[in-house]
Amino acid sequence: MLLGLATALAAAVCFGFACVFQARGARAAPAADRVRPGLLVRLARSGPFLWGTGLDVAGFALSIVALRTMPLFFVQAVTNAGLAVTAGAAVWLLGARLHRSDLAGIVAVVAGLTLLAFASGPDGRNHAGPVFHAALLATTIAMLLLTVLLARRRGNAAGACLGVLSGVGFGVTSLAVRVLDVSSVGAVLADPATYALVLGGLGGYLAFALALQRGSVTAATAAGTVAETFGPALVGVLALGDQARPGAGWAALVGFTAAVGGTVVLARFGDIEPPPSVAGAPPTDVPAPASLPRTADR
Repeated sequence: MLLGLATALAAAVCFGFACVFQARGARAAPAADRVRPGLLVRLARSGPFLWGTGLDVAGFALSIVALRTMPLFFVQAVTNAGLAVTAGAAVWLLGARLHRSDLAGIVAVVAGLTLLAFASGPDGRNHAGPVFHAALLATTIAMLLLTVLLARRRGNAAGACLGVLSGVGFGVTSLAVRVLDVSSVGAVLADPATYALVLGGLGGYLAFALALQRGSVTAATAAGTVAETFGPALVGVLALGDQARPGAGWAALVGFTAAVGGTVVLARFGDIEPPPSVAGAPPTDVPAPASLPRTADR
């Protein structure tokens, strides 16, 4: 349990720093009006986006250990609480100021994670039937098709919807990691969860990049956080046998709600604007000093 807790917290730190770098990289790339491979190529040339992606990869590797050893509702809440780390990093690196709502969000996250650590019992099953594995792949395909359709739309509503789809994709990867059959190389290649994991991760990144270009990063991040956290947590409890320790169900529920609620409040820390002195200047891949606005809407 201590290993799972440590790796989940380390993953949250990686995801927290990754959020700001990816927002910078996506905003610097020319906006895409449809899903094209060129978008991923342009993002691959963006230094900030690559830094963010590298941190996400490290966070994902750490979360694999946590997902295989801790209940999904705990791991999802902890790793998605990385925005509390983002808030602290913004104060330290960018000179941002915390407002009362931000402090309340951080307090809610810390209190929620404390309750979750107290309440978490042993994880449930690490296996599921073939229908469950096929359903993961089918969900991923549906997410990709909806992403293609929404890529032609703009505005905060489209950004929020794409944020939800990114959360669905990342949520599927968490579930796929949990149930993946790793008994042999052949079993991995024959498991639909393998392809759900890969397509869900790539599709989640693509949907999130498109969401960042279309509207408020706050809306996209908050919507994605809710989808990525609640969906897998519910599936873990109902289908995989995750549970709290006896008598601590109330603490798990309250802690989960507080951690996710605090994360949504802190979602504005994914939104970074260039300072007035460089407004209108061509975007570069070199992070410049930035300010974090009180609201994320532009």
